[in-house]
Amino acid sequence: MRLRELASYLGREFVGDGELVIRGVAPLEQAGAEDLSFVRSERWAKLLEGSRAGACIVPLGFKAGARPVIPSPHPSLDFARAVGTLLPCEKPPAGIHPTAFVDPGAEIHPEASIGPRAVVGPGCQIGARTLLLANVTLYADVTVGEDCILHSGVIVCEGTQIANRVLLQPGVVLGGDGFGYAFDEQGALEKVPQVGRVVIEDDVEIGSNTTVDRAALGETRIRRGAKIDNLVMVAHNCDIGEGVVIVGQAGLAGSTVVERGAMLMAQMGSGGHLRIGERAFVGARAGLHKDVAAGARVWGAPQLPERAFHRVMAALTRLPDALRRLRAVEKRLGLEPPGDSGEGE
Repeated sequence: MRLRELASYLGREFVGDGELVIRGVAPLEQAGAEDLSFVRSERWAKLLEGSRAGACIVPLGFKAGARPVIPSPHPSLDFARAVGTLLPCEKPPAGIHPTAFVDPGAEIHPEASIGPRAVVGPGCQIGARTLLLANVTLYADVTVGEDCILHSGVIVCEGTQIANRVLLQPGVVLGGDGFGYAFDEQGALEKVPQVGRVVIEDDVEIGSNTTVDRAALGETRIRRGAKIDNLVMVAHNCDIGEGVVIVGQAGLAGSTVVERGAMLMAQMGSGGHLRIGERAFVGARAGLHKDVAAGARVWGAPQLPERAFHRVMAALTRLPDALRRLRAVEKRLGLEPPGDSGEGE
């Protein structure tokens, strides 16, 4: 694609040789004369100077010398859109692969694609242009809407509903039993039947090896536009709001409600039946034992407001010196605790 064509597609102006042909994309340090790259900020100026990139998407007002550029108020976003245009994903043809198993009671849109060794159970419905890649397994009565992509190894258990433009990365499991048990009369654990379902709304993306459990009763719901990273655990009856972001290895206990636009960072965990408010921020490795208010920012385990957490962390760095000084005072006063060896100072 010529630079002027790409700029027009992005709705931006270009500076320099608009006839330059762009054949690929690459980071600045690896780009060649026919590659497009991008610069996020002025801090990348020196890296750009030494780059062989043929053209670049740069911030507005960025001085790039004689190199052809597309100035943008959002360089990262426009570069992502350019990548999607220059290197579109190849899609398999519509139809059912001869090694796939499709139950006679399933309804497959003629424009859908069912890949090698995929299994589609009875009562399933697959919408137009949806791709089930190799070894995807759909249990009975699963609904998948239009323009979805289910990558290899995805398992969707019975009754799950998936809306439109949903992307499931390899190994995602939707609708497995929630972790529910009750003690019987002898004190042994007895399984509580998990008879609810999972509902995934439009434009949701779920990363590799993430699990979303079916509800014990009712439903576990992931709402429109939520983005969930790899290795995340969403337990039974959780409700994940629109546009929520959940980063890798986070874990949500049963019936957690996450309101619209909240951001949950890596390895955070929540106790059950908690509510995380709209546009709240939960820091990495935070452990939630109570609700998080809308717009709040919390860190730590147990959770603390962001400023309090940073004060505590700063104080911890001074703790060894404070202990040494305290012990010196105790010795002078003859108050040294008996048996205190002073090890670990």
